[in-house]
Amino acid sequence: MTGLSAGKLRSMRRLADPTGFFTMLAVDQRAPIMGPIEAAHGRVVDTEVTAVKRALLAALAPAASAVLCDPIWAYPFSQDLVAPGQGLVVTLEDHRYEDGPGGRRTRAIPAWSVEKIKRMGGDGVKVLAYYRPDAAREVLAHQQGFIRAVGTACRRFDIPFVLELLVHPLTGAAADPAADPMARAELVLASVRTFAEPEFGVDLFKLESPIPSAQLPDPDGGDADRVRALFDELDQASGRPWVMLSAGATAADFQRALTYALPAGASGFLAGRAIWWQAFQHYPDLPAMAAALQADSLPYLRELGALTARLGRPWRSPPMDDAGLDFPRRYGDME
Repeated sequence: MTGLSAGKLRSMRRLADPTGFFTMLAVDQRAPIMGPIEAAHGRVVDTEVTAVKRALLAALAPAASAVLCDPIWAYPFSQDLVAPGQGLVVTLEDHRYEDGPGGRRTRAIPAWSVEKIKRMGGDGVKVLAYYRPDAAREVLAHQQGFIRAVGTACRRFDIPFVLELLVHPLTGAAADPAADPMARAELVLASVRTFAEPEFGVDLFKLESPIPSAQLPDPDGGDADRVRALFDELDQASGRPWVMLSAGATAADFQRALTYALPAGASGFLAGRAIWWQAFQHYPDLPAMAAALQADSLPYLRELGALTARLGRPWRSPPMDDAGLDFPRRYGDME
């Protein structure tokens, strides 16, 4: 990637901190937050979902270079907690994916679009796509088509496309190849290679560890070199800036994953549950949860930021496409 369009470049700069690292907080989770709320109240109470997300942003957003919010329960009720100069990534995909024997199909939140994310002032469009190259042909075609369409829309509206990829278990499979860590690693790498192609228009990858975080060896141990080679492959496959996701890892496991990812070339992280999950265990006692966020989650987030600055590869702002005295003529229209 040699240059970026004016809108994408401006937004990418907002997503990163002044030194070029992405230290981003995710509060767009839906099912993981709704589950405990339903258990406590016998149903999903929307006001409780929004209250939890407000608590997360109030405590943690000031320590993040950018925040990832959903457009239903998070941002509409917490926009005052996102600083004016802070990066804002907004979720596009519905959390209710279609799951079948051949794989999972992603869809957009009803009545939601890339255009609306741009119009509301978002700095990035995030899509979580469950993907594995050995899924059914029709599922692969659907997932690729959906992601290609999002990439096209992001080019049209000149906003960065943040793609999160996750390998998932195959429903009804007698024996899933992904159960083997090395086989799973190849599925992760092959997925990244697929969507690194220019046709998909990805600007920033949000990637999982090639080996499940809980199974990563001690970085100083004898198996570390083999894992480092996999992270190096992940960096080479991405072909653009990338950050680590936590995928529900524990705080210790996610920190270990970062000690592999950052030296390999990751420019930071976009994480949620690894940061705030333990504090969330105090729910429905929101005051206790808020206290734990301040006492434990906030220092941990700052620790991840310091680790990123020490080991990571900063994103360097590329040249702006179409720069010159004739920029008004050369810069493309959105129609």
